[in-house]
Amino acid sequence: MSIIIGAVIAAVLVMLIGLGISVANLTEPAPPSPGEALLVDEDSKARTASMLESDPDAVAAATYLADVPTAIWLTPESYPLESVRELTSELLGEAKRADAAATLVIYGLPERDCGQYSAGGLDPEDYALWTEQIALALADSPEVKTIIVLEPDSLALAPECGNVAERIEQLSGATDVLIGENVWLYVDGGHSNWLPASEMAAMISQIGSDGVRGFATNVSNYNSLDDEVRYAAELSALLDGAHAVVDTSRSGAESTGVWCNPPRRLIGEAPATYGDDVVDTNLWVKPPGESDGTCNGGPAAGDWWPAAAVELTRQVVP
Repeated sequence: MSIIIGAVIAAVLVMLIGLGISVANLTEPAPPSPGEALLVDEDSKARTASMLESDPDAVAAATYLADVPTAIWLTPESYPLESVRELTSELLGEAKRADAAATLVIYGLPERDCGQYSAGGLDPEDYALWTEQIALALADSPEVKTIIVLEPDSLALAPECGNVAERIEQLSGATDVLIGENVWLYVDGGHSNWLPASEMAAMISQIGSDGVRGFATNVSNYNSLDDEVRYAAELSALLDGAHAVVDTSRSGAESTGVWCNPPRRLIGEAPATYGDDVVDTNLWVKPPGESDGTCNGGPAAGDWWPAAAVELTRQVVP
């Protein structure tokens, strides 16, 4: 009987190869790439603003932004420990129904943002439990492709915060539990106008999990795609060919070097429209229209800012 079954399997493989179907593609999910179908968050702040704003320009800008696939940020403030597994499972269920990849940002690290505008996060023990709960949700939905950007700015800020060793240990623990079937995980890679690639690579290499796909650059920043592609290539060469994703949510105008609510910015390249040998694809990671913090006239970090949404979309929304 086993001989017959083996012969049948061999015959099927020969048929698939004859049809030009890669056997590897039957067992190995493809990494994110240009053209990827990405989940649109129907509960985004942009969607809410599109229904609640009264100013026509603000409504038009919010409506435009709400229709673009943008990463969903898992924070302990919105996804607390006691419900993060259930809420994450709901997001993955939406992605499954939409036949799309879910793009999630995990943002709950202890001493998050070093006490700056996005200060917060969990204590080390709860952070470990929190990421384990997210991992359980991922394991419950292995058929859903999930792109994870892990703790933006965590490594790039660490030298300034004086906690490089602690950050590496915490991120290593998170990657160990989060890596799984159909999960594509990218750690913090800073951006092209921050730390030298050599310094960034030295920290990333210490995280050490074999299942990490690579790094994310330009998250919540404003550098051009071209600048980030060059930086990603330099960083990848120092990391044995690690891959990258680039945030182009607000990269449409030349960067002034100001990171917190700079004026006259523009949305950048639409998600999943670029890729090369290093950059798997570009994403909208920071939701355009959400404030960077109480700087340059903005509200609290993460709050919806109608004026910023209008300005960012001024070249695409009449």
